[in-house]
This record gives sequence, structure tokens and C-alpha cells, in this order.
Amino acid sequence: MQLFKSFTSFLKLKPALAVGFLLAASGLLSAIWFAAIPGIKYRMGFTDGSLGLSLLLSPLGAITGVFISSKVFSKVRVGNWMMAGYIIQCAIMTLLVNSLNRPMFWVCLYFLGLISFLNGVSVNATINIMEKKYDRLLMSSCHALYSMGGGVSAGLAALLFSFQIVSGWQIVLVSGVILAVIFSSRHYLLANKDIIHSGSGLQLPSLSVLGISFICMVVFMAEGCVADWSAIYFKEVMNAPRALVSLGYAGFAVAMTLGRLNGDAIVAAVGNKKTVVVGCLMAAVGFVLVVFSPFIAVAIAGYVIIGTGCAGIVPVLFRASAGIPGLSKVQGFAMVTTGGLMGFLAGPSVIGFISERSGLSKGLSLLILMMLLAGFVAWRNRFLMDKQPAPEAAFDGQLY
Repeated sequence: MQLFKSFTSFLKLKPALAVGFLLAASGLLSAIWFAAIPGIKYRMGFTDGSLGLSLLLSPLGAITGVFISSKVFSKVRVGNWMMAGYIIQCAIMTLLVNSLNRPMFWVCLYFLGLISFLNGVSVNATINIMEKKYDRLLMSSCHALYSMGGGVSAGLAALLFSFQIVSGWQIVLVSGVILAVIFSSRHYLLANKDIIHSGSGLQLPSLSVLGISFICMVVFMAEGCVADWSAIYFKEVMNAPRALVSLGYAGFAVAMTLGRLNGDAIVAAVGNKKTVVVGCLMAAVGFVLVVFSPFIAVAIAGYVIIGTGCAGIVPVLFRASAGIPGLSKVQGFAMVTTGGLMGFLAGPSVIGFISERSGLSKGLSLLILMMLLAGFVAWRNRFLMDKQPAPEAAFDGQLY
């Protein structure tokens, strides 16, 4: 019972729960979208290559978000943005899944990347502010809601498909529920009146900041590859029965959720740096089991270990990026999130290219090396400290 004590106390903190639900909303929407991709590919006549190129419009939109975030968040209160931003995200996702033609699909992908980036910055910056306000760690618990939302939505999609309810109606139903919850919690969201950006411009980030971004890229790359390739790996490489092909991702998702439910307590006990370094090493071990074991049960255990290792890393990175001296929260989150988006969206494509030429096992082997390298970078990074960072310096440099 002690395992869930931290999370149950988080659930009683209504202002933080309202903000955390926005991450759950992203998970709910994303799972429906992932399930809709095969149908969209068939309906619009995409090949694997043309669909892969089309999906790159989303990170292009996110990069645009990096450049305009300073102007947006220096003028708009963060609570107002969270209300509007997630309503817009629901609308874009509904149009995306129900796209009538390729141009509509491409436009929606671009704006999905843009709005998702700005929403992510606003939510994570607000969580960081709340951690200081309530003098407790909240980041991992909030991110657990994203994992839970994705798991619930994936199961819901499978259930609705069994009743012949297509993705277009699924996204409408899920968006409607999300909008109702957002509207009911508007008091807590609009109470966040902070202006979270204090300057703008262009400045080369330090190696330590780039290191945090690199770690985030590797972890998101691992998450994206598990989501996109685990079932294919079980089916085509391990010849697993149809009933078992989804168990790799299921084990990963459950481990991620449980790890994040208790992540804040773990970080408080062992510290930021150990959480990231040990997590990267665990994920590397998990990929070794997946790639080199001939037994399906061992490979499933490998995915569970990957999820356990990755669970606490990203919340620590977001917290660290918010405390970098000389940068506002928006600038810190922008640098780190850009790396994460690159990993999540481009990583599965890289694995696919390697798989086409050398086999999926060798493609996934790249993640073993990447995780070990991320662990080394974390061990050497000066911003992954266990003491509280110095107060945020007034920003007088250039970033965008």
C-alpha cells in the first residue's frame, strides 16, 4: 500500500489533478490516433514511404512551436492557454482522424505538432510551478496520467472496433468526454495566472542542456519504437501466436504507468541523477533481453524492464530543464521537448530503415547502444543534481 501512497495523496490535490488530466487527455487522444493510422493509410492510398514522409509534418509543426513559444507565453497567461490549447487539440485531432483528403490530413498533422508542443510546454511549466508552491514533487504523478490515458484509450479503441465503431466516431466520443472534464475543471485551470516566459532571442545552448535534450530524445525514441515495432517484432521475428503479439507493449505500458505512479517518491528517495542513470541502464538491459532471447516470455519481461527503466526519466528531465540558470521555463522546456519529439517521431522511422536493410533485430539493437550512451551523458550532466537548483536568473540573453 505504501507503493501508491504518494499518488493517492496527489489525487486529493485538485489543482494539480486538473492540470495532470490534460496530460491524460493527450494520452487518450494519441491512442485513438495511433489505432486510426492503418485505416487512414488504406483510405488515402498511402505507401509506407509516403505515410512516413507525411508524418514528418508533425515534428515540423513542433519546431515552429519552438520559435513562436516565446511570443505566445510572454503575452498569454498559462491557465488561459491550457484551456484554449487543449480545446484546439481536440478539434485538430478530430479533423485529423476524419480527414477527407491528403491536403487536409497534412495541414492537420502540421498544426497538431504545433499545438501539442505549446500545450506540453504550458502544462509542464505549470506542474513545475506547483511543485514549488506545494513544496512536493508532482511531475511523475502527472505524467503517470498520460500513460494511464493511453492505456485506457487503447483498450477503448479495441472495444469500440469490436462493435464496428470506426476511429472517426471514436475520436469524437473521446474528445467530447475530454472537453466536458476540461470545462468542469476550468476554475482550477484558469487560476494559473502566471506569465511563464520572460524573454526571447537566439542563443546556443550549453553542452549540459544539449545533454538533457539528447537523453529525452533517446527515451522518447525507445517509447516510440516499442509502440510501433513491438507487435511486428513478436509476429515476424519471434513467430509469436496472434494472442501474444500485443503483450510486449502491454507489459511496457503497465510498467511505465506503475513506475510513474510512484516516481515522485522514488526520486525523493534516490535523487535525480540515479533515477536517470539507473533507468537508462535498466532500459538497455531490457532491449538486450528483447533482441537476444529466443523465448517470448523473456522478451515480454524485457519490455517490462524497459518500461520500468524509462518511467521516471522524462519527469526528471522536465523538472531539471525548468531550473536551468539563465533560461526561462519555456526556453528550458523547448530545448528538451524538441529532442523528445525528434526521438518519438523520427526514431521509429530510423529503426524501420535499418530493419529494411539488416533486419528488425539489428534495428532494435541500436537502442541498446543509445540507452547506454544516454546513461553516460546523464552521469556526466551537471543539471541532473539532487539539490534544488539556484533561483532562476533573470533572462537577458537570446534564445529564439
